[in-house]
Amino acid sequence: MTNAQKWVALFLGLFLLLFLLERLTKKEEAQMPPIPSQMTEQAAQQSGETDGAGLIKRIGCVSCHGENLNGTKLAPALAELKKYWSRDGLINYMRNPQSYSRDERFNAYREKYKNVIMPSYGNIDVKELGKIAEYLLTK
Repeated sequence: MTNAQKWVALFLGLFLLLFLLERLTKKEEAQMPPIPSQMTEQAAQQSGETDGAGLIKRIGCVSCHGENLNGTKLAPALAELKKYWSRDGLINYMRNPQSYSRDERFNAYREKYKNVIMPSYGNIDVKELGKIAEYLLTK
């Protein structure tokens, strides 16, 4: 066997090994549960309800903010948001809450709700976030 043939055999062997590894890891990924952002996206897509209250329940806001959005140990109440937010500002916050982490208003929340992070809902359609924002601003 020549050196060229040895290199081709080695290359094909590595290719086959990588192919098999990829197939094995795909099967494992398929069995893993979806991550929360995927679950919220799926819930929003499957949502037959298009009003703000229905979207809040489908996306899962009530799991942290409470059934009536009055707050829990995990997250603050979502009442009187009109004092602090405009519709567009609230939509931008829901799409990327970490970009507001340096805002002084959130210092008290960081102290009260340690090790809790508001998830990003950038994967949810902006129209649906708008409906949620409108609903929250009227509470």
